[in-house]
Amino acid sequence: MPPVVTVTRRAHFNAAHRLHNPALSEAENARLFGPCANPNYHGHNYNLDVSVTGEIDPVTGYTIDIKTLKELIETHVVSNFDHKNLNLDVPEFRDTIPTAENIVVVCWRLLAPVIPRGRLARIVLWETERNLVEYTGG
Repeated sequence: MPPVVTVTRRAHFNAAHRLHNPALSEAENARLFGPCANPNYHGHNYNLDVSVTGEIDPVTGYTIDIKTLKELIETHVVSNFDHKNLNLDVPEFRDTIPTAENIVVVCWRLLAPVIPRGRLARIVLWETERNLVEYTGG
């Protein structure tokens, strides 16, 4: 049986967002989300770690070609999120608050169906160098 390994590629994008629930009052949003509820939005320099797990291909020696993984992340996530206002410009967040938790789940939904070899195992979204969320598809 071939060895199973996990390959990870890091990508980067910049995006603005506002944490705001339209079903709540402005005061309640301000209480829940603090400065992140700013009506003028705020931005982050996100890092996204995408991990694929699978057997090593005996012909190529790859679990997944890292160039392919890079292109998939660029095509399905970065090109849609980079330098965008997530609330206004990204359809997936029109009815979903773009918290880091929701962003990482959306990234999973965009990437999982297009992974050609192995399986998407984990995505880590770094909102700041101290704050991250991790999703394993569960």
